[in-house]
Amino acid sequence: MRLMTFNIRFENDRDGDDGWPFRRSYVADLIAAHSPWILGTQEGVPNQLEYLAEHLPGYVIHAVGRPTEDITCQYPTLFYRSPNLEFLRGGEFWLSKTPQIHRSKDWDSAFPRMMSHVLLREKETGTPLLVVVTHLDHIGEQARLRQADIIREWFRSCRGAKILMGDFNDLPGSAVHQILTQPHTELRDSWQILGRDEDDQSMTHHDFHGSPNKGRLDWILVSPHFRVKAAGIVRDRQNERFPSDHFPYWVDLDWA
Repeated sequence: MRLMTFNIRFENDRDGDDGWPFRRSYVADLIAAHSPWILGTQEGVPNQLEYLAEHLPGYVIHAVGRPTEDITCQYPTLFYRSPNLEFLRGGEFWLSKTPQIHRSKDWDSAFPRMMSHVLLREKETGTPLLVVVTHLDHIGEQARLRQADIIREWFRSCRGAKILMGDFNDLPGSAVHQILTQPHTELRDSWQILGRDEDDQSMTHHDFHGSPNKGRLDWILVSPHFRVKAAGIVRDRQNERFPSDHFPYWVDLDWA
């Protein structure tokens, strides 16, 4: 099965020719071309997520219970392929001291941050797998640590196959990375499992310029229930323009 994490860049009028209306069809086409079984997006506001849900046939969006009147909120969101996967249950909460309060934030977090989770069953094997997508804060160092702590503690009670993906706004080897890959989480970095280098070719944020500049911020962490077969960072462009300010990252997994 293929997984992809993709920060699609929120709809921002200041982006000019890189604005969402000019690249949304390319974003959908790129996702369809790589055909992940599970897609985790970051920064999508409802209008963007609705567009993807409408233009990705065969995919189901997991967005239950979100306030319909809040059109500006950036939601980490999971999509999954219905021909391959069956929904069992799911939910989401905010990475704050009050996780059930919409758009709540604490510590030095610049924005409200959340995680969304879904338990799926692979139809061919009948095997369940838990998938989580998140987006940690880009400014608050303390907030990132506390947000990672919340995710780690949540994973303590989770058994079986599990996957954590998203934009962590931090680097491999950082304290955040170490928190999320502690032995009791059972999660390991898919890029590192393959022995890939941390260099210019591993960086994922590029600010629409195509020249990565902040390191590998986008990760897919997996439990030992999976064997990582391959991984790649998508650097495609169309008419010299990129689909987002992050490169999407994909991995191919098999059951171990």
